[in-house]
Amino acid sequence: MGTGSLNAGFTVENMEPDELLKVLDLRMWFEVRKGLFSRPVYVKAVDGVNLALRRGEAASLVGESGSGKTSLGKTVLRLYEPTSGRIIFEGRDITKAKPRDLKFYRREASLVQQDPYGALPPFMNVRRILEEPLKIHGVERGEREKLICSALEEVKLTPVEDFLGKFPHMLSGGQQQRLVIARAMILRPKLIVADEPVSMLDASVRVEILTLLREIQRRHNLSVIYITHDLSTTRYFSEKIFIMYAGKIVEKAETRELLRKPLHPYTQVLLNAIPDPDPKNRFTLKEVPPGEPPSLINPPPGCRFSPRCKFAVKGLCNAEDPPEVEVESEHFVSCWLYAQGNKGNL
Repeated sequence: MGTGSLNAGFTVENMEPDELLKVLDLRMWFEVRKGLFSRPVYVKAVDGVNLALRRGEAASLVGESGSGKTSLGKTVLRLYEPTSGRIIFEGRDITKAKPRDLKFYRREASLVQQDPYGALPPFMNVRRILEEPLKIHGVERGEREKLICSALEEVKLTPVEDFLGKFPHMLSGGQQQRLVIARAMILRPKLIVADEPVSMLDASVRVEILTLLREIQRRHNLSVIYITHDLSTTRYFSEKIFIMYAGKIVEKAETRELLRKPLHPYTQVLLNAIPDPDPKNRFTLKEVPPGEPPSLINPPPGCRFSPRCKFAVKGLCNAEDPPEVEVESEHFVSCWLYAQGNKGNL
């Protein structure tokens, strides 16, 4: 199939040769109430997000529960239709693409869900679960069996013959998550969004699943967005970290750089929340900030972290959104401490 037919129905954008995905000023607002005589009410789950992902790159999306991480991941996959902004995949703008035009994207981008048992249809056995996406995308019957066996071997559900006839309730939690990964990989995608894939598992199994995901990512040169609230796992999994708070990306950098020198006060809070027996590894901002994350229905004006931030400047931080500033090479932060020329020695 020629390039022209692949791009039919899409606006084609220029991208860097190694770029796979670009997200530009993306918003995902969920309407929760319509009023006959008043304004509609929205949950502003994703509110002006910009990010880019290279081919073969693993990036972590980190933040507290309710920060909008899952909504961003599902919007990037076009499981939600964005309120505004742009999603560009391999040079094609898929933001407003019709479902029939998104069939190619459903093959190229997959989701690994948080709850493996809830993600698997209980009335299908392993063979049918893995065969379903192959049927939908027109893979011939003779090829299906090879792909199913290959996927099960890759996630170490072997001997394959022992698993093909089993139903999800007959598998352990770790085996269920391996099956979810196998289903996500069955069509050999280029992008995977892994939504807290180990949060429902025992600690010992978490290491196995993260190691497996990392091996698969490197073997197939996959791009991965790894969604998590736990910064401690990111150093082992990703090359880049995006910190998300209340629907916005507040800091982004290469993993080693961000963990070495976190700039945003919220990032420092997340790092200090990691249990560490060595007090020398703690950062200056040791206390947990007061209060709760803000409501995404009525977020505070200005910097959304300002009501909880000990460095907030009244009349500035609580009045206007801080611009994104590149403090060091490829290390960006949205915070008035740096926009005002402060070097951020917190």
